[in-house]
Amino acid sequence: MHKMVRKIISSLGRQVSTMACGTTQVRRFLHGAYVRIHPSVQKALMEGRPVVALESTIITHGMAYPLNLSMAREVEETVRTNGAVPATVGILRGQIHVGLTDEELEFLASSKTAVKVSRRDFPFVLSQGLSGGTTVSGTMIAAHKAGIPVFVTGGIGGVHREGENTMDVSADLTELGRTPVAVVSAGAKSILDIGRTLEYLETQGVCVAAFGESREFPAFFSCQSGFQAPYHVRDEEEAAKLIDSALGLGLSSGVLIAVPCPQERAASGQVIEEAIQQALSEARSKGITGKEVTPFLLQKLIELTDGKSLDSNLALIQNNAKVGSCIAVALSKLQKARRKGNLPRRGDMTAPQPVVIGGINVDFIAKAQNPDILGGGQTNAGRVRRTFGGVGRNLADCLSRLGQTPLLLSAVGKDEHLESVLRYCHHMVSQFKENLCQAPLVCIDGNVPLSTIQYVCQLAKEHQLAVCYEPTDVNKASKPFLSDSWKALTYISPNLQELTAINRTLGNPVPAESPSRLEDVVQTAAALACPLLAHLQCVVVTLGTHGILLCGKSLGGSILLCPGAHEQTAAASLCAAHYPTIPISREEIANVSGAGDSLMAGILAGMLDKHDTETCVQMGLLAASLSLRSYEPISPEISTSSVSQEQVKSRSWPEAKVWKMD
Repeated sequence: MHKMVRKIISSLGRQVSTMACGTTQVRRFLHGAYVRIHPSVQKALMEGRPVVALESTIITHGMAYPLNLSMAREVEETVRTNGAVPATVGILRGQIHVGLTDEELEFLASSKTAVKVSRRDFPFVLSQGLSGGTTVSGTMIAAHKAGIPVFVTGGIGGVHREGENTMDVSADLTELGRTPVAVVSAGAKSILDIGRTLEYLETQGVCVAAFGESREFPAFFSCQSGFQAPYHVRDEEEAAKLIDSALGLGLSSGVLIAVPCPQERAASGQVIEEAIQQALSEARSKGITGKEVTPFLLQKLIELTDGKSLDSNLALIQNNAKVGSCIAVALSKLQKARRKGNLPRRGDMTAPQPVVIGGINVDFIAKAQNPDILGGGQTNAGRVRRTFGGVGRNLADCLSRLGQTPLLLSAVGKDEHLESVLRYCHHMVSQFKENLCQAPLVCIDGNVPLSTIQYVCQLAKEHQLAVCYEPTDVNKASKPFLSDSWKALTYISPNLQELTAINRTLGNPVPAESPSRLEDVVQTAAALACPLLAHLQCVVVTLGTHGILLCGKSLGGSILLCPGAHEQTAAASLCAAHYPTIPISREEIANVSGAGDSLMAGILAGMLDKHDTETCVQMGLLAASLSLRSYEPISPEISTSSVSQEQVKSRSWPEAKVWKMD
């Protein structure tokens, strides 16, 4: 394919697929000057295989060298043994690494100057070219941006004891409340106030579930904390379903899966508590505060328990890695199975999957509160809204809301808006599987490069594809008409100005001035559409407040939308049918940028569902009227229930006026 078609951003479907979204995020993440993704991790993510993120603070601050290095190697091997790809996250010389080589693991493990990196520390550490271990918070951020949904750690931070006085609350908790990654850990560290930690997680909207046979929330070194987890999952399949539901809902919060330390390696709760009290007392006397508290307490516990806490720590980390890897594998299988179920099988004509090739835009709309704009430099009160548009995106969005499963091919910018676009479009995302040549319909807009348009038209000619061209604007409308490529198109949907530009490019007569009266507008539009119908199935001329003019071959008074239908009879003649818009007051109009795209998407959705021409057009008019009332280009109210054959039949419609064009 040509350059743009090779840049596949995503495949659109009716269900959420976080893996596909993550794959696209990986592409963007790789472009950052501060980021390096290990080739094995990158390859796994691109192929949709399970990946498990691992933190590195446990390497740099949790254990002494060389025990920390052997532990890190063993944990990565445990992940591999259980069917996933390990991605240890760390900072090396001012660059975030997602996945480390053995040499890089050793560098962090032996470093005497590595810093502890949480959310707040990234800007400084990266700007200064420092190296460090990422905390739970820091690792979650990197994992999410890389598209890794499962992260394994020993234990999360939380509310410190006497936190009600010191306000010492770990950033891990707020990160869990705003970053959609599943964290698999042995609960919260025993040195913390576990009750208040659970309360804080509830406030942050974090779904917490104990793993295994008990609802008891584990206390890191020991299996019992005295507190119950809000929820309970018995095995990796149940955990995967919980995580998939959270990701599917598009919640911005994470999930905490609390896995108890293996019973035979767990430390006595009483022994640990006595050691904690002694360690806390010593920390207070030495004035140790902030992020230095946890490493000090953990090291002190090793001394006070004669190494029993360290033994438990090593055991729970290995167990968490095993459980987390199994969860990641189950999640990957669940998502793949659902995507496979959503995509139409070859030859399955009951579930057509159109392809849309076109642009994605981030639009900023400013609207003044008062109709009269003050000059002279005064401030005019108003409101600015960010919306997501682009003709291709709009068409795919609306088709998706109307029950279709479109695939969107688009070029995307490498800027800060890309992640927002992907989040907004989550309801359309799944994994691209179908070949362009097998699509029942291909939509292409004028933002696409000329070479790509010509390539698609050539494919359409060779494979008898139905292609709809949306001209986008007057300057781009004529792209296919610069050569004979346009003769392979099936539908076009220009406004009167775009239709005039197309005819001018073809050397056909055009009016000197644009008409204003409805009768003259319709007559002019029909005259300009007529020469195109020698090769096109249908021309849909959008007339703004005047409605639309549908021009094409007619049989029995109805214009034929489906390609090939007119070839079955010689009785078809060229006709134009005028359909008025649904009345809407000026005060009700919130946004006009997506109304035309909604109109065309409604018509095409009806056609794909094999409705008659009149129903298709009326579905388009319904969709357009909803989008006119919405601040978004495509109204969120558009659905298979609000725009349907049943809705069309429940309304009274003015009769379309039909003229012969022969």
